[in-house]
This record gives sequence, structure tokens and C-alpha cells, in this order.
Amino acid sequence: MTQATTPPFQPQAFAAAEGLARQRAWVDVDPGAITANARSLRRCLEPTTNLMAVVKADGYGHGAVPIAKAAQAGGASCFGVATLAEGLELRQAGIQAPILVLGNLTTAEELRSCLAWELMPTISGMREALLCQNLASGSGRPFALQLKLDTGMARLGADWQDGPRLVAAIRELDAVHLAGVYSHLACADAPPHADDGLTAQQQDRFDRVLQALEQQKLAPGCRHLANSAGALRSPQLHYDMVRVGLALYGHCPAAHLQGVTPLQSAMRLLARVSLIRDVPAGVGVSYGHSFRTKRPSRLAVLGIGYADGVPRQLSNQMEVLFNGQRLPQVGAITMDQLVLDATDCSSLELGSVVTLLGPNGDDEITPGHWSERCQTIPWEILCGFKHRLPRLHADDESPGAH
Repeated sequence: MTQATTPPFQPQAFAAAEGLARQRAWVDVDPGAITANARSLRRCLEPTTNLMAVVKADGYGHGAVPIAKAAQAGGASCFGVATLAEGLELRQAGIQAPILVLGNLTTAEELRSCLAWELMPTISGMREALLCQNLASGSGRPFALQLKLDTGMARLGADWQDGPRLVAAIRELDAVHLAGVYSHLACADAPPHADDGLTAQQQDRFDRVLQALEQQKLAPGCRHLANSAGALRSPQLHYDMVRVGLALYGHCPAAHLQGVTPLQSAMRLLARVSLIRDVPAGVGVSYGHSFRTKRPSRLAVLGIGYADGVPRQLSNQMEVLFNGQRLPQVGAITMDQLVLDATDCSSLELGSVVTLLGPNGDDEITPGHWSERCQTIPWEILCGFKHRLPRLHADDESPGAH
């Protein structure tokens, strides 16, 4: 007797189906902001310079597929992902634009999937190039790939000085198409006077490779170097394409680059008040009693915590927005709850929705506000929200909308 298999439980799908997506806490994503940001970034580029939308890490926590479609509507012509699975997700959603896998794929199985799904792998040397040649030989279509050069990150990529030799060798492979040569900037988000000349050095190394290729009449394909910071820092870093991540989601990678082009936050983190209680002065709140009330207080509990991606380091350091007012968080942030001091906000009630991150009226709490207090970076904040938080997009129909 064949036993029926039960599909895996998907919390977000269940919540949406049951009208519970906005019952506790959730992430609101505005695809229109992504489209607007892509258009704004495109205006910084020459018409011949392409915009790659980097949608790795589930679109920086925003949802890779809807973000990719919104970015494409704003002028992005291709996509960057970190893993093979991320590329497959886009292809299976019907996205046909070029997709570059930025991570290193080293096995024949991984590269065979790239060939089958028309994903471009990044290679850092001839070993992977020869694997691609063997896989594609006799297939009837060339295997498109891109060569990464290490110009100063000491991470992925071949030594930049080997660039001309590698390009020449790859060009000899009849089943492989070299679609691009690129590198990655290590300190582009630092002010030009504060990066010890590293960005200029990396650009010089990249240019020396390109000049050598030109002298040898070897076509590099698409040349690209700039991330979000590089794209905003200087047109001299744009080449044939820029790879934009953080800026696409509405956040500037460095304070000194603010205002280069308008950007809109695409994410709001929201939670609903699940309990309100009145306590006297001198009451300890949450684990460890790191906060004690100094007056009779009105405390509000939110059903969101570090298991959802709110860093515990923010305990007693963060605020939320409600109807234009900032309310402090008090006590230790726990796995599933955190507490607000709502003593000065009589309008906050059971069921009220507060903004933990993102715009609210004329005010906004940014990932940078959190990252400064946690001594980390905005990228980590955005990528840290767990999947038990439903991602809701502007075109979602969900019962119980606030």
C-alpha cells in the first residue's frame, strides 16, 4: 500500500490562507519603491551601462521573486544571486533575464544545473572553466560564464595579474562563452580620503587587465566592478554594468553618499500589540530586570522577538513608531516578545499596529539606526528577518489588513 505524502508545512502560506498574516508581526514590502529606486539608479548611469539587481538572500529579506520583477520594471536588465538555488528560484518563477551566480560553484552537478537553467556561473580559475567545457561539449549551445578577478578583496576570484592569461585560455574553449570579466570593491563605501587609496588601486588593477586584453584583441565581455557604493561614488567605476544591492532596497551604503540619487525604503517591519498592562513604579521588566519602571507605567507587549530577527542587542536601545510618536522598548528582548513603555501614549490600544522599522508618517527608523546600536551593518539587519514573519507585498490581498 502506497502511503500518501504530505507536502511540507509552509507557515507563510498557511497564515495567508487563514487570514492570519497580520495577526502578530509581519514585513510589508512595497514593490513600487523598488521600481522607483531602480529608475532613480538608472538615471545615474549612461544609457549603455546596465543595471544588475542583486536579489541574493531572498532579495535582502524582501522576497526575491517580487523584488526581481519590480526591479525589472524599473530598468534592471539582469540579476545577481549568491547560490544556485537562488538562481533556480528566479527561473522557476518565469524570469528569463540573465542571472549571474556570484558565489563559487565547484562541482559538475552544480554547473550542469547552471547549463540546464541558463544561469551564468562565476569562475575563479581554469578548473571550473574546463568543467563547463566538458559539460557543454556537444550540447549545441555555448555555456555562458563570467570570470572574477581578485583586485584587492582576497576572497573569490583569480589573481588579477592572471586575468589576461585566463581570458586567452577560456577563449580557446569552443563550448564556453566568456560573458563577462568582473571584480569587487572592498572599501567603496569609505570616503575617498579614508580608504587608503584602495578603491583607486583596485580600479587601476582592473583597468590594467582590460588594457592588456585590448592589446591582445581579447574581448572581455561585460566589464563590471561597482557595487551600490561604487555606483553612487563615481561614474568612473560604472564600466558596462553596476551591481546594486542595498541601494535598490532604498538605503544608502554610506552617509557621505546620501543624496546622490533619491531612494525610498521598500520595507516596513510591523507588529500588533498583544497585551497592555498597568504596573506600579519599581517593577522589573523581562529577563534579568535590566529595566525597572521609575513611575506607574503602561506597558505594551508585542509578539515579536529575536527569533523573528529583532536583535537582542537592541534591548533598552530601540524605539517604535505609532501615529507619529516614538515609544521606547524596555527590558530584555526575548525570543518571541518585546515590551514597550506606552505610558505617554494613551491612544495605543490592544490590537494597535506599530512600526519597528521603516517609514511611518514623517518619521522613519532605518536599518542604520539598528545597526549602529548593534555595532553591525544595515545589510545584516535586513537579511536577518526570519521566515516565520510573513512577507506581504502591496498587491497582496490579505484579510484583516490594518
